[in-house]
Parts: sequence; structure tokens; C-alpha cells
Amino acid sequence: MNTDKPKVQFRDLGSIKYKEAWDYQTTLHNQLKATKKFNTYKSEEEPLKEQEHFLLFCEHPHVYTLGKSGKMDHLLLNENQLNEKEIDFFPINRGGDITYHGPGQIVGYPILDMEFFYRDIHKYVRMIEEVVIRTLLEYGIDSYRIDGLSGVWLAANEKWPKRKICAVGIHLSRWVTMHGFAFNVNTDLSLFKNIIPCGIQDDDKTVTSLAFELGVEKMDMDEVKSKVLHHFKDLFECDLIKDQHMNA
Repeated sequence: MNTDKPKVQFRDLGSIKYKEAWDYQTTLHNQLKATKKFNTYKSEEEPLKEQEHFLLFCEHPHVYTLGKSGKMDHLLLNENQLNEKEIDFFPINRGGDITYHGPGQIVGYPILDMEFFYRDIHKYVRMIEEVVIRTLLEYGIDSYRIDGLSGVWLAANEKWPKRKICAVGIHLSRWVTMHGFAFNVNTDLSLFKNIIPCGIQDDDKTVTSLAFELGVEKMDMDEVKSKVLHHFKDLFECDLIKDQHMNA
């Protein structure tokens, strides 16, 4: 039995328009599926193709994305207002409702063939959440999950209600993943006021960021990314290979 760890290529795309990143994800996603198809139907004489896996990090200019189960009325701006504020909007093929992406947020897109890890969608989502939970612990912040709601939350205290610090939304096809998580680090939280985040309208829930929780003006993004990568590598039991041709 092959006990080698899966190798995951890590690429930091820096600041990139949402549509450009989505197209790039789709290209890699299709590439992984094509490799699976070839290995399934190849002739006995043909050698197996090595399957690749990717983890992309990026930040997006202001954008709202609406998942397959989302409702348009959870976007509280019309087209003219979006244009005035220079905010993009995309209905997309991930699960979940509406969310915001923007500067100061670590957006992570794992593109993995889960047959090299485990075939369990719920475990996969819990593992992504656990990556962020363990990262937050390094900053002295306890976080948790809420049954029935994906993402990472902070418990209510005497000053603030329950607060979501990381959103998770994924898409799978032939057990190959795309989309992923959005971790608020230095995020401008006022941009969430233009939507009903994740379709949650409860008065006892809001959004937050790592910088806000620690009471600092700005976190070192590279430091936070490094911690996220460490926990991803540990929890997914993989080798992360940094692509030297990208901004990794």
C-alpha cells in the first residue's frame, strides 16, 4: 500500500479579481477531473497519470457572491448602488448563501481529489473549519461551530453577540473540490452591512475579524497565512509544495 502523503501545490495569487480567480479554479478543477477520467478508462498499456492537488490563497477586490441556495433579496444593494460603490456581484456554484470577499481577508481555495484523502463531504467541511479554529487558538481566541451552520464562530460575551469570523462554502464534482473558505483577518466589516450574511438574520449573530477581536489596527497577513498553512498541512496530512513561480 502506498503510504506517501498527498502533495498539494500551494499558490498565493495575491490580490486578484473574483472572476479571474474563479476561472483559474475552474481550469484546475477540470484538470483534476480529466486526470481521474484518464486513469479510470486508460488502456492497460498506458501508465497512470499522477493526480495533482492545489491550495490557492488570495484576496479579492470588493465582491459579493451568492451560493446556489441563496436568495437575491439577501443582497441589499441594487445594480446602480453596486456600481457606485465599485463592488462586483456573482451568483456562483458553491453551496451556501451570500457572503462578502475583500481586502484583508484570507480566501482559501483547496482544489483536491478527495479520493486521495477521504470521501466524506461533512468531514471535509469540518476539517476546513478546524484549520481556522486551531489558527485562532494560537492568538488566544476560542472558537466553535454552530450545528446546522457552516463556518467558524466566536461565542457571545457581555459586549457582543455570536460572531462569525470565517465562512465556508464548497462545490464538489467527481469528488474534486473547489471554492473553500473566507477568513476575516483585517476585513472592513462595514461591507457586510450591504447583505444579509449567509442569509442569517438573527439579532444574536454578527460578523467579526481577527484584528477586531484582538483590538489591533492591522494583523500581519503573512504571519496569519503561515499559521493557516501549518494547520492545513497537519490536518489534511499532506505535503505542501510552494510554487516558486507564484507569490507564495
